[in-house]
Amino acid sequence: MAPTNQSDTFDIGGDLTVHRFGYGAMQLTGENVIGRPDDEDRAREVLRRAVELGVDFVDTADSYGPGVSERLIRDALEPDDAVVATKAGLLRTQDGDWLPHGDPDYLHNQALVSRDRLGVDTIDLLQYHRPDPDTPFEDSVQALAELKDAGLVSHVGLSNVDVDQLERAREQVEIATVQNRYNVANRESEDVLAACEEYDVGFIPWFPLGAGDLDDREESLAAIADDHDATPRQVALAWLLRHSPVILPIPGTSDPAHLAENVAATAIDLTDDEYARLAE
Repeated sequence: MAPTNQSDTFDIGGDLTVHRFGYGAMQLTGENVIGRPDDEDRAREVLRRAVELGVDFVDTADSYGPGVSERLIRDALEPDDAVVATKAGLLRTQDGDWLPHGDPDYLHNQALVSRDRLGVDTIDLLQYHRPDPDTPFEDSVQALAELKDAGLVSHVGLSNVDVDQLERAREQVEIATVQNRYNVANRESEDVLAACEEYDVGFIPWFPLGAGDLDDREESLAAIADDHDATPRQVALAWLLRHSPVILPIPGTSDPAHLAENVAATAIDLTDDEYARLAE
């Protein structure tokens, strides 16, 4: 996939304009994404600092905590500060397991609870967190379509899907975003990204930094980082921004300094050669 002229913004669903660099709020919880963080004031500080740095797209989920991340966002931010995307369709256990649960009634109830936690009348973007093998995919998507028709959700997204599922979902409701695992070292969803480009669907890469492990790209990232007085992780984020105009990275952190470092990646202008070295 060749890089094209990039815009600093993307219109989610055609009408929610956001900067193409967001914040993922999963880490604003306790250990193993269960319970409250040790320092809730610090968590709220990170959210407010993100907005100060120009971030206007925040991604969360009902299952982060569960519910903890959504409540912190309500506490820290005003409704007009950022577009907030949340997700429904996973159950959490005390052991930390993530269990797909796409029952339509459950998705509907999750959306109502998320709406209350976020303190909004309408959820900006509700994403189906993961297809449930025990529930027909179309039934789950239809539940989200009905939430949109009822005005409880502005836009519908998907997560952890393949191209076939994306296309099937698009037959039922307009899909604004897809969130799949993707980074400079893991491009298993390249075909999904290509479909998102074709349909002008936002592509939100989760684990955009590979959870700190970028495998065989580390040496190239380090060399390029030296030339830009940057870190390898900043270069990995800059590569994502250049790779496709529909990519919306959402790196997460619970550290304000790390947050500022991530956002600074938007100022890195990779040369054609540097981009090509990482794209090989």
